[in-house]
Amino acid sequence: MIEIKEVKNRCELKKFIKFGTDLYEGNPYFCPPLVFDELNTFNLKKNPAHEVCDHVVYLAYKDGKIVGRIAGIINYRANEHWQNKRVRFGWFDFIDDLEVSKTLLDTVKTWGKERGMNEMNGPVGFTDFDHQGLLIRGFEYNAPMASLYNYEYYLKHFEAYGMVKDADWIEYRVFIPQKVPDKMERVAKIVMEKYKLKVIKVKSARELVKHYGYTFLDVIDTAYQPLYNYQPLTDKQKKYYCDMYFPLLNYDFATIVVNENDEIVGAGCGMPNISAALRKCKGKLFPFGWYGILKGLKTKKIDFFDLLLIAVRPDYQNKGVNALFFYDQTKYFIKYGVQYSETTSILETNSKNQANWEYFDNLQHKRRRAFVIKI
Repeated sequence: MIEIKEVKNRCELKKFIKFGTDLYEGNPYFCPPLVFDELNTFNLKKNPAHEVCDHVVYLAYKDGKIVGRIAGIINYRANEHWQNKRVRFGWFDFIDDLEVSKTLLDTVKTWGKERGMNEMNGPVGFTDFDHQGLLIRGFEYNAPMASLYNYEYYLKHFEAYGMVKDADWIEYRVFIPQKVPDKMERVAKIVMEKYKLKVIKVKSARELVKHYGYTFLDVIDTAYQPLYNYQPLTDKQKKYYCDMYFPLLNYDFATIVVNENDEIVGAGCGMPNISAALRKCKGKLFPFGWYGILKGLKTKKIDFFDLLLIAVRPDYQNKGVNALFFYDQTKYFIKYGVQYSETTSILETNSKNQANWEYFDNLQHKRRRAFVIKI
């Protein structure tokens, strides 16, 4: 018999987080999340997503042992934006037991129905900045810090429950050339001249915020609003994500495109892949995990790189601005010795984003899916 317990305190939340890592013990591809980051995500005082969301967290027990977990989320701001009534589920992990997965999903379904929802959707998080999309192809590849990883057996559990595809994302491995491609350089120079644009480099989070405030996130917000399930960010969320991610960046790999009025019209960034360091410390900073993670972030020799985001203000889209990001960053990829970069998830319908990789040799190696079911 499966027993479901609601997580109600920090001690139980730590068990919830720990199960999500322990389940993948010995898996060479899984990347553990940072424990403190997970704790902060569910902290009502620290994560401003809770101002627009309700959530509940459950653990499943069998014979006194934790065998599964799930979070139920209602993002009211996203539901308003998309004109639907969805309860989301995320942080959904379980042993290969159909009774366990079904009981967890049933529990979130009931919770959502009691609050007036008529669809259940996942795996997704509070916002697009959380992990989303069940991995359905590419299990034999290393998972970046920013991507969800799961066992292959998960798919049969979703299908057995009656869930259907709502959206698919694809991911690429992009191989770095020995020099900046001539075509890319020509396009970049034409775009800069035609639209009076230039690439700005900053050296730190402090310098970025001092000169541009949080307009970096404004560009991302406006560019991403048409994308699947996106929730328009509040001002507090913009500050929260800036404060969380800006200090981690190597600013050689932060590209800012501005117009003649010094307004940011495009932004892109990435970071060295630190999956190996996170696996070694199991997502714990102390006592020594911080050293391996910091070393990975600050290294001057990078083998593998994670591309995090590219965003162009809507009025500058379809003008070739994306070429400026790769024109700028390819020079640094070569300088740091990067062999290849991993993209984050790209909607299979987003042909504009997919076209970014035509300048490079690439491998489309992963696919992930969000599911939906009427409740």
